[in-house]
Amino acid sequence: MAQAHTSRGRAQDRALVAGGQAHEVRYEAEKTGKSRQAVKDAIKSAGNSRKEVEKELERK
Repeated sequence: MAQAHTSRGRAQDRALVAGGQAHEVRYEAEKTGKSRQAVKDAIKSAGNSRKEVEKELERK
């Protein structure tokens, strides 16, 4: 029997920024008005939590 689909995975995925995926880094850079390198640096220093990355980018 097939397993029921839930939105749990989507919510968890949206809460994180995958630094290795160009489209996610580009999206976050365009959203915050920062460079892609700044986003990658923020991910390295703050971790991959979207909220923490955005906070880090606001400080710069």
